[in-house]
Amino acid sequence: MSQSVDRALTLLGSLGDGPVTLEQAATSIGVHKSTALRLLRNLEEHGFVHRQADRRYRVGGKVLSLAQQALRGIDVRQVAAPYLAALNERSGCTVQLAVLEENGEVLYLDELPGRWSTEARRSTEARRGNEPTRIGQRAPAAGTAIGRVLLAGLPEDGRPAHQLSPDLAAVRTRGWAAESAEHREPVTCVAAPVAGSDGRAVAACAISAPADRVSPAELVRLVPELLCTAEAVSLAYGGSPTPRWCENRCGARPAARASRT
Repeated sequence: MSQSVDRALTLLGSLGDGPVTLEQAATSIGVHKSTALRLLRNLEEHGFVHRQADRRYRVGGKVLSLAQQALRGIDVRQVAAPYLAALNERSGCTVQLAVLEENGEVLYLDELPGRWSTEARRSTEARRGNEPTRIGQRAPAAGTAIGRVLLAGLPEDGRPAHQLSPDLAAVRTRGWAAESAEHREPVTCVAAPVAGSDGRAVAACAISAPADRVSPAELVRLVPELLCTAEAVSLAYGGSPTPRWCENRCGARPAARASRT
């Protein structure tokens, strides 16, 4: 099994240089053409390889999709880190960064805890032996503020019908979303999108706090800080300035762009 996996990955890597024939594929991994064909068919079934009309094989769309998701997630987290830390320090609230996945869920890439934390959550996590964090966790997009702001930023043909909600148009117009019962947890939350170079949302950042400590109205007062942070991350990521940009508050400068190469 390990030998087959090694051969398949080596073969997949060789396709990065361009389309190859079956004979070339077999030669690249030192096996008979029948073995290479079996590996190519398995990779093709999973979308990692595509067979062209001229019978040559090239990298499939699945590889490109995974690469884009990995680059977007890791890169955005790195670019956003200093701005999220500054927002966390200024607001005292929990600050989160998430992306929208193809299955309609949000994946939390980063989280900085606020000064407040419910004792129940701390004790529960302590019993599990883990720090209280959402990093790496998923949640239904339609049930969270950070998810709804990402859904609102999708093009019309890119949003699944079952995820439509009455307030998405308002969220898109307003530029941020709020939630008073975040994913069935006793917290309040506001979220704003982070835009990429094409203007589309590549991620979203949010601030949240326990509902028994901070009311929704109080959290909404922090929306200008949140929007400024989202704009700063967008600028650093390579997005274009918008009226939300505020150098005085977050120190973002349009020339400070991150390289994604």
